[in-house]
Amino acid sequence: MKYDFSQIVNRRNTGSYKWDHAAEGILPLWVADMDFPTAPCVRQAVERRAAHGIFGYVSVPDRYYEAITSWFMRRHNWHVDRQNIIYTIGVVPAISAIIKAMTDPGDKVLVNTPVYNCFFSSIRNNGCQIEASPLVFENNTYHIDFEDFERRCADPLTKVFLLCNPHNPAGRVWTRDELMKMAEICMRHDVFVISDEIHCEIVMPGHRYTPYATLGSEFERRAAICISPSKAFNIAGLQIANISAIDEDIRRRIDKAININEVCDVNPFGVEALIAAYSEEGEEWLRQLNAYIYDNYLYAKEIIEQRCHLQTATLEGTYLLWVEMSRFGMTSEELEEAMKEKVKLWLNAGSMYGDDRFMRINLACPRPTLEEALRRFEQFCRIS
Repeated sequence: MKYDFSQIVNRRNTGSYKWDHAAEGILPLWVADMDFPTAPCVRQAVERRAAHGIFGYVSVPDRYYEAITSWFMRRHNWHVDRQNIIYTIGVVPAISAIIKAMTDPGDKVLVNTPVYNCFFSSIRNNGCQIEASPLVFENNTYHIDFEDFERRCADPLTKVFLLCNPHNPAGRVWTRDELMKMAEICMRHDVFVISDEIHCEIVMPGHRYTPYATLGSEFERRAAICISPSKAFNIAGLQIANISAIDEDIRRRIDKAININEVCDVNPFGVEALIAAYSEEGEEWLRQLNAYIYDNYLYAKEIIEQRCHLQTATLEGTYLLWVEMSRFGMTSEELEEAMKEKVKLWLNAGSMYGDDRFMRINLACPRPTLEEALRRFEQFCRIS
């Protein structure tokens, strides 16, 4: 079946955080959700569950776990053991609970900046300190300064490394060799790893996602992996995610934190949506989605680099393009407001991720929407 990703769906006045927070006339390419309807199999599963009419407390069925284990084995050669899975309402609540479980207030949590902004709030909300090892931007891509990374891991206060794999907003899909080097350094200094792998299914041609858990059991034992179909299938509002932790004591500590934070109960629609997403029909829809996003990326990259003469980070994974904007002589917050005012385009300021030189563009929209957004972006570049 051929899926149509060019259909424009009006999301205004639907309770959309992305669209209903934007004033009339402003085109929002900021929040990381897609403007594509989810896979038909997912919609049908939710509709079937809604038709039942009773939405009480959920008992997660065997087929939920079977869907997860089958999906990650056939797509990524990762055996996720059912007994190691803890379900929860989202990856951010999962990260916060794991930090609570694995740190004491005052400890340091290491991140590679620029990075997803909720990492910062999850660390602070648990009374911990943010320890940043900045990524190095060279030749249109990012790499890790491993000397700096190890120095920060060696700090006795650094107890957790919060990894973003694939990385938002840098667009990197970390290679097995890079991940192995991170894992060895963390092991050497007894630093626990939390790997946020929410973007793992959005990967561009020529690149391959490596689950952190597949690096070896010795590394997996000192890690917790956070996964969810929410980004790939545009179902964040259904609030479903999972943690995989193979060490029994660590899993017990995380489960306790999940309950302390009261994010232990999921809803029936999230359960059914995950089962449907992690099916063969969902997999084919995802394959076509990735191809569409890649075409959007190539289109946007050409316009931004050739017509606007700006530098972009090579997109290996996610649907989020990172654009270097320092030539305008404004902070990224000032650029964000100027774009909304002058051309009615809303992008994310890079400062919220830890690098004021950049802006983030959400490419997960129908091509006509992207064409209009880039027309406005090019106009802004001409007049600013």
